Amino acid sequence: MVSVRFAPSPTGRLHVGNARIALVNWLFARKNGGRFMLRLDDTDAERSTAEFAAAIEADLRWLGLHWDDFARESDRFARYDAAVERLKRDGRLYPAWETADELDLRRKLQVARGVPPVYDRAALRLSEAEKARLSEERGAPHWRFRLDGRRLSWTDMVKDETVVDTASLSDPVLIRADGRPLYTLTSVVDDIDFAVSHVIRGEDHVTNTGVQVELFEALGAAAPVFGHLSLLVDAAGAGLSKRLGALSLASLREAGVEAIAVDALLARLGTADPVEPVADLDTLVAGFDLARFGKAPARFDPAELEALSRRCLQLLPYDAVRARLPEGVGPAFWSMIRGNVATVADVADWWRIAGEAPAPVAIDDAAGVLAVAGDLLPPGEPDETTWGIWTKAVSAATGARGRSLFRPLRLALTGREHGPDMQSFLVFLTRDQIYARLSNI
Repeated sequence: MVSVRFAPSPTGRLHVGNARIALVNWLFARKNGGRFMLRLDDTDAERSTAEFAAAIEADLRWLGLHWDDFARESDRFARYDAAVERLKRDGRLYPAWETADELDLRRKLQVARGVPPVYDRAALRLSEAEKARLSEERGAPHWRFRLDGRRLSWTDMVKDETVVDTASLSDPVLIRADGRPLYTLTSVVDDIDFAVSHVIRGEDHVTNTGVQVELFEALGAAAPVFGHLSLLVDAAGAGLSKRLGALSLASLREAGVEAIAVDALLARLGTADPVEPVADLDTLVAGFDLARFGKAPARFDPAELEALSRRCLQLLPYDAVRARLPEGVGPAFWSMIRGNVATVADVADWWRIAGEAPAPVAIDDAAGVLAVAGDLLPPGEPDETTWGIWTKAVSAATGARGRSLFRPLRLALTGREHGPDMQSFLVFLTRDQIYARLSNI
């Protein structure tokens, strides 16, 4: 069975780049009848918080990305300890005591000599007496994973044939001096234990994948299938890192952006397929194909998202927005107004206009439309025919046509230059309201 995971660190809020990875994994699982796991990488006790973890879950639910399985890495230290002991026993983990300053100095010297700044494995040459002395002087060591130093290749689901030469990499630290396991190790152990079949993540993990493939093998497991998506850039082609605060899912939600619009845009960014408004995730699942994603950076434009959000909103049925609408708004009002609002919050303005007289505005009524409109209003409460009958009568009495006829009436009744079709809107006003607004000019 296809089994994928999204494994964020609860050290901050999710942004559009995170959301794209989560969405693509979710769509891949649903398209292939598989399972989607949310796995919180919360082993960084200093930075991970319960608040950020809860926010991540809330953001994914907002996007409609419900998970089939859930785990926290902080609950799994016993499994990581067992993996560490196996790697030590097999000679793949070795202790090292260099400080960050010492390592930085070595790298600078290597660069000065024209040598690649790769860890020189000095710790592997320490005698037992030297290890004992360093342990006494500096305390517990950190532990590095001894790479095989070979060319690893795999057929990437996005990047096709991909090669990483681990001989050009430093042996990675898997265990900090304080005993905390790092992501490179915990991710592999989790992927093994939860039988993850496909790992889909950003292309910034390609080098790390080479390391992790060796780690899978060292732990006696086959590596999953990998796919590395291109990263998001802004409309000018620059990275989004400096703008992530403004592009957090929380900020988009607060701005009134529709979640399905975020899904619709991120599901197509990086593909040759057109970005189109949709009303539900099932539509995105039906059209999803990971093979459609290209290798070039994907451009994210907030203006495109804003426009798409409005178009998606216009497709949503009443039941999809009912919980967010003002009290009293029913299906008929939503059907009438949804084509004239950019966000659900805008509905409240029009609901208020339907219930309360707008503030008086200056109206250019050269044709005298408003002077006769009250006397010519058809009898009875307004229905779908009232506007047409009424404006025809006013036009006959004044000679007004087009803008000179319709604009004074729209401004008198709504206080707005633009808005929904007046034939439909008039139904939500009573006869008394119409008279009151005509006399409030």
